Amino acid sequence: MEASSSGITNGKTKVFHAVAKDVNILFDELEAVNSPCKDDDSLLHPGNLTSTSDDASRLETGGETVPERNKSNGLYFRDGKCRIDYILVYRKSNPQTEKREVFERNIRAEGLQMEKESSLINSDIIFVKLHAPWEVLGRYAEQMNVRMPFRRKIYYLPRRYKFMSRIDKQISRFRRWLPKKPMRLDKETLPDLEENDCYTAPFSQQRIHHFIIHNKDTFFNNATRSRIVHHILQRIKYEEGKNKIGLNRLLTNGSYEAAFPLHEGSYRSKNSIRTHGAVNHRHLLYECWASWGVWYKYQPLDLVRRYFGEKIGLYFAWLGWYTGMLFPAAFIGLFVFLYGVTTLDHCQVSKEVCQATDIIMCPVCDKYCPFMRLSDSCVYAKVTHLFDNGATVFFAVFMAVWATVFLEFWKRRRAVIAYDWDLIDWEEEEEEIRPQFEAKYSKKERMNPISGKPEPYQAFADKCSRLIVSASGIFFMICVVIAAVFGIVIYRVVTVSTFAAFKWALIRNNSQVATTGTAVCINFCIIMLLNVLYEKVALLLTNLEQPRTESEWENSFTLKMFLFQFVNLNSSTFYIAFFLGRFTGHPGAYLRLINRWRLEECHPSGCLIDLCMQMGIIMVLKQTWNNFMELGYPLIQNWWTRRKVRQEHGTERKVNFPQWEKDYNLQPMNAYGLFDEYLEMILQFGFTTIFVAAFPLAPLLALLNNIIEIRLDAYKFVTQWRRPLASRAKDIGIWYGILEGIGILSVITNAFVIAITSDFIPRLVYAYKYGPCAGQGEAGQKCMVGYVNASLSVFRISDFENRSEPESDGSEFSGTPLKYCRYRDYRDPPHSLVPYGYTLQFWHVLAARLAFIIVFEHLVFCIKHLISYLIPDLPKDLRDRMRREKYLIQEMMYEAELERLQKERKERKKNGKAHHNEWP
Repeated sequence: MEASSSGITNGKTKVFHAVAKDVNILFDELEAVNSPCKDDDSLLHPGNLTSTSDDASRLETGGETVPERNKSNGLYFRDGKCRIDYILVYRKSNPQTEKREVFERNIRAEGLQMEKESSLINSDIIFVKLHAPWEVLGRYAEQMNVRMPFRRKIYYLPRRYKFMSRIDKQISRFRRWLPKKPMRLDKETLPDLEENDCYTAPFSQQRIHHFIIHNKDTFFNNATRSRIVHHILQRIKYEEGKNKIGLNRLLTNGSYEAAFPLHEGSYRSKNSIRTHGAVNHRHLLYECWASWGVWYKYQPLDLVRRYFGEKIGLYFAWLGWYTGMLFPAAFIGLFVFLYGVTTLDHCQVSKEVCQATDIIMCPVCDKYCPFMRLSDSCVYAKVTHLFDNGATVFFAVFMAVWATVFLEFWKRRRAVIAYDWDLIDWEEEEEEIRPQFEAKYSKKERMNPISGKPEPYQAFADKCSRLIVSASGIFFMICVVIAAVFGIVIYRVVTVSTFAAFKWALIRNNSQVATTGTAVCINFCIIMLLNVLYEKVALLLTNLEQPRTESEWENSFTLKMFLFQFVNLNSSTFYIAFFLGRFTGHPGAYLRLINRWRLEECHPSGCLIDLCMQMGIIMVLKQTWNNFMELGYPLIQNWWTRRKVRQEHGTERKVNFPQWEKDYNLQPMNAYGLFDEYLEMILQFGFTTIFVAAFPLAPLLALLNNIIEIRLDAYKFVTQWRRPLASRAKDIGIWYGILEGIGILSVITNAFVIAITSDFIPRLVYAYKYGPCAGQGEAGQKCMVGYVNASLSVFRISDFENRSEPESDGSEFSGTPLKYCRYRDYRDPPHSLVPYGYTLQFWHVLAARLAFIIVFEHLVFCIKHLISYLIPDLPKDLRDRMRREKYLIQEMMYEAELERLQKERKERKKNGKAHHNEWP
């Protein structure tokens, strides 16, 4: 047989998990431990002062036996032989004693072994250590269809021609002179981080001879052992009754305070990993993944998957892929911004705005807002050009195509990861039914069409009624979001007049910017407050639906929370992009809110500057707040816990706690798993794509944040959180569908932003129809001469309503009261046949805008679908490997069965037994 994937050597059992020969990662395991562990549940031992971070002692105790060494590292029972697979924590003062006793008695009945320890900090806290013997692990691994290795993979190398081989040799010689890839982990000084490739199959006790088993204690790795124990605990009763089942309910009612698998020791070491090797997998993850010194390196995804499970490994694989794909988007966005900077001095529109000292603009609010020169908005016109220039349309098309390429290539990347991690054949039918669903519908059963076994069944009418109630709750909460946005709108229209009458000249002269800035900050506070409410409502509605499996529960909860938070986060942005300044009327006939407040107008330089401020402030504040809550909050809480421990034990002597107590003092993982991490990135993806035409620097900000985010999340998982339960997943779940929806929405929104929010279409119409180059087919800067004057209409000041008439008469500009002012619109002058009616240019611009939206959307959607069609979901080499693997597995199973039968035949011959009519 080939060596197993866990790399176990014969003789003394030192387990080297895929480690280079010159680097030792020592896991203290006892070889072939088959003796039963002592169940000292009746004897509660007080906690001993032990240490799991004393690396020097590990290296110095060469003559110490393995059990003695295991006793002091906090990862084994008191006998040093039985490894701790799971930890339960409760308080002796808790009144739920009877439920706990029944639950623990049923735990022993399932074959799990148990040991208890009291806490060193608080004698009221009791730790229950659980260990699963080989018989229990084998029985439940077969029930859970846990895939285990049975033969090493043999890769087929295609035939190479001599000419190609010579070229490869020349290229390899040339590469020797080039520097090594700096982003790859150094495998000469660090252990090999890849799992040994083995073919796997669902574990079966009847076919146990097919699997590679060198040591039963290490055949199932720690993550798999913890997952099996958790599966058992979720199906143990603690009281008579259909709903009295599972560890989750005991955690909810307070019978147990916490439940978690152990970390594999300390993540720090006194010795360098390059000279002495890693102490354990946690230490290795910290050094080559969570440390800030390796921020530019690729992630060791195989090691992440081995330690935390496939679901968390897939999240970091997706996050790394998304961050890598942001590089071209950030580069093009930065190029568009720099193009605006370099062409700023040649922009005819901003030049005319800055030189328009004789153009007086009408007040933007009632009474208190003064008249202003158009040249006063020179700075805003220049800033608008940085984002709204000739390269904006190209960037919008590029980002729409980029979103499709990102998703299509992620499907290919996910397929490779699923193959390498043996997730190709893992299907939903293997997923466990939620205990709550089993308890609720245990009386109604039907045959599973796949497994042929009876399972709980939810009636169609019951499911529909629950979905209707849930949908009604979602609609109500979205209405609450719209009401909050309406409140922000009222704040904006009221505050602009207040700021215009402010005593400070800085605020008075920039009343619109101050209004937008404060409204965005208030909106952000409302967003964060409503998010707390949304989480509770989404949890209530999801539990009301009674999903069948954990993935269905996660998908339902995810969809609700995404809808709530997406609408909550982007509703104000949609208002600014598509409604602000669009329905205000014109001077003398303003449209008003509740016939009282005049609706807010855009700045004389356009509404794009308001949209840029909204996106920039929300994006920066949201990402800063999320990073603080993800890392800063756990850091503060863990620091406070250590401070209390030092105060209780004093600072005279250093107290070393066992691993279970150290892990208990860490913060638990979010109750909803990776939901917060995914949601943060998906909302960021929305900001990066939906309104990217108005804010080309969004991909760059997202890239900088994600480079930090990867290491923040890694540091949090390795050092600040308890070890999460390893769970399997085939992909990122419902998040992929949400990403596709955002990609489609981004095409529509960017088309509207370019056509309606920006001045791209009005400028184009002017250049080809009304400018100096009309009819010549040109649209350069020389063709934009006179555009500003053509885009402004004239208003007679005497036509103002009484409540809109400004306090100033404008005599400070020319020494005499003003008779006319200008405003942004395409309307006839007051002395025309139809005063203030729409001009022909208005209808030309409107038609061009609608035509652009239709052409842009159809063109981009055609490109997206063409790219989706041309890029296959599976790489060709992976498809060939999968076909060959299927063939080899059939051959190997046949050979293994043939070898077993021949072995039995030889034994029978040796024993002299008859074997007539046997095959072979």
